[in-house]
Amino acid sequence: MRKQYDFSESVPNPYAKRSKRQITIRLDEDTVAYFKNMAEEKGIPYQSLINLYLRDCAASEKELELSWR
Repeated sequence: MRKQYDFSESVPNPYAKRSKRQITIRLDEDTVAYFKNMAEEKGIPYQSLINLYLRDCAASEKELELSWR
């Protein structure tokens, strides 16, 4: 490694704002199993599949209908 680096011509990372943020979320085991099975069928990681589903919900501004009994 060098003792000193020259960053005078560096540019900001254009993808930095789009990077993902790590969070902790608690999901029911059957929900995780559902997405894991679907992800295996589609050939993508289940966490990516959950992210795509949530992104779709946010983009279409889906409203969750709750009814308490």
